[in-house]
Amino acid sequence: MSGLTYLITGANRGIGKGLLSAYVLRPNTTVIAAVRNIKSATEAFSSVPLGPGSKIITVKIDSTIDTDAAAAVEELKTKYGITNIDVLLPVAGLLDVIAPVLETPAEQMRKHFEVNSIAPLILLQAFKPLLDASSSPKFLVLTSSLGSIGDMQNMPVPFFAYGASKAAANYFVRKVAFENPKLVSMAFNPGWVQTDMGSSAAKQVGLDDAPMTLEDSINGLLKLFDEASLEKTGTFTAVSGEPIPW
Repeated sequence: MSGLTYLITGANRGIGKGLLSAYVLRPNTTVIAAVRNIKSATEAFSSVPLGPGSKIITVKIDSTIDTDAAAAVEELKTKYGITNIDVLLPVAGLLDVIAPVLETPAEQMRKHFEVNSIAPLILLQAFKPLLDASSSPKFLVLTSSLGSIGDMQNMPVPFFAYGASKAAANYFVRKVAFENPKLVSMAFNPGWVQTDMGSSAAKQVGLDDAPMTLEDSINGLLKLFDEASLEKTGTFTAVSGEPIPW
């Protein structure tokens, strides 16, 4: 699917950068890369191959700063002439502590909810008018199977802060679908991926590495994102395409 405008948070590393690199190979595609550090990200993006007529626009959105998303909207409209967003992709996430419930500090809970639950909400609130200007808007959120309450028995790992914050994000995504019938709103588990965050977490629970390559995750997500539709809105899907219980 070419000719679309995407916004990706956390676009300078891991899954975010993988999605960015894949999308800008498509012709006439605009990818807005939302990052915390503009200078270093812009330098990193300078070597990313582009398809015919495609481009990368870099804006600052720090998940911990509530005003960044609204400021980015104004910059995109006034400086770059952006009039619509077709696909809004909150990818930036935090996994900063691995501990069971009774050993997780309250401050870590606040940090994880701020980045994994509240930041996507602020992003959607700021960018909803630009999504409304698209003929087929999509709000596609990377969450995690660790946020599944119905499948918790199959996830015996002590990622309490991360999982709880992703469960809140899942609720938010489904609620958005019910309240906004013209907006495709879906949650996706990208898999346990060999990124800095995924590999570090795997090693902390005794694994050599995360089980899924970045390439396999990106290929699966691209297909699912292209096929996302109003018929599928309000669902929670694994990178394999299988449904995940809430």
